[in-house]
Amino acid sequence: MAPKDEKARSTSAFGRFDTDLSDYTRKKMIKQTDLEKAKVPHTVRLTKGVVPYHEALTPYQRTARIMMKPFVRRYFSGTGEGSKLELDLTRAHMKFRVEDYLAYVWFTVFLMIGVVMAAGVVMGAVALTFRLPVAIMLLVFLGLGVVPLIGYFVLMNMPSSAAGSRRKDIDNRIPHAMNFISTLASADVTVDVIFLELSKQKIYGEIQNEAQWITRDIELLGKDVLTAIRDAATRTPSVKFQDFLQGVVTTTLSGGQLKPYFLMKSEQYQRLAKLESKKGQETLGMLAESFVTVVVAMPLFLIVMMSLMALVGKTAGSSILLLYMIVFIMIPFSQFGFIVAIQSMTAEAK
Repeated sequence: MAPKDEKARSTSAFGRFDTDLSDYTRKKMIKQTDLEKAKVPHTVRLTKGVVPYHEALTPYQRTARIMMKPFVRRYFSGTGEGSKLELDLTRAHMKFRVEDYLAYVWFTVFLMIGVVMAAGVVMGAVALTFRLPVAIMLLVFLGLGVVPLIGYFVLMNMPSSAAGSRRKDIDNRIPHAMNFISTLASADVTVDVIFLELSKQKIYGEIQNEAQWITRDIELLGKDVLTAIRDAATRTPSVKFQDFLQGVVTTTLSGGQLKPYFLMKSEQYQRLAKLESKKGQETLGMLAESFVTVVVAMPLFLIVMMSLMALVGKTAGSSILLLYMIVFIMIPFSQFGFIVAIQSMTAEAK
């Protein structure tokens, strides 16, 4: 009796493991009781990692929507679904509809115009009181008039800029995320579970958010795995992540194996990360040489040359003015420019 019991226990234990080639895109079978339950109102408890999309407008943005809704619908009715602005808002994960964002932009621009007009009236009164030159007042009014225009372009380009920031974060973290995905795939984990686990990992930054949207489409909206991945490929701002997701769909539909595909993409992104790191180091070396030449050597040469000209020549006043410009304008602004360039490069490399 003992050998039979041991054999039965071993069979039941190893029967839990799937040693055959399984379908990585399989989904759970819906029972008849679940279908009957879905016909009546009921509470759906979301699993951890599923993030539903919800509106998150500030009171200012809701006021803008109420005030500018007729204006936007009348003059911007063609800017809606399928437009570049909608695609940028989706890629940036900004929780706006196109109409709401346009209302927010134009409400802000009209407020800027009102503030500029009030400032213009005040400046006009000051100019008449103190009898300021006409040229100075024209420059002031021109500067005030440009403010709403700058605000419009900044607000309209904000979704594209946010999508670009997300793209950089995804491209920087995708080699590490691919190691995580390939490790789970080596353990015969299905694709939907892989993205579910990826959506819980905060260390992967914006890739976690992309995985949360895929998990939301599968678990909450009821899409199949391939449709959710295909939709994610169309809305992601990263070309690398888009290529990876499209490869998952193509490999599955063509009957290929996903485990070798994940391992291959992991090695590919590791090689690309090494090449990009080497390229960034070369660029930093070039910037260091340029900094020494432009910010250190050239100002010293100009200062010595201007000092000699002031001593020898008769244009001491103009030479001293040029020295002031070099010391107080040229050197600080050139240093600030190099600091911004190097900081942006190191931020991309993180």
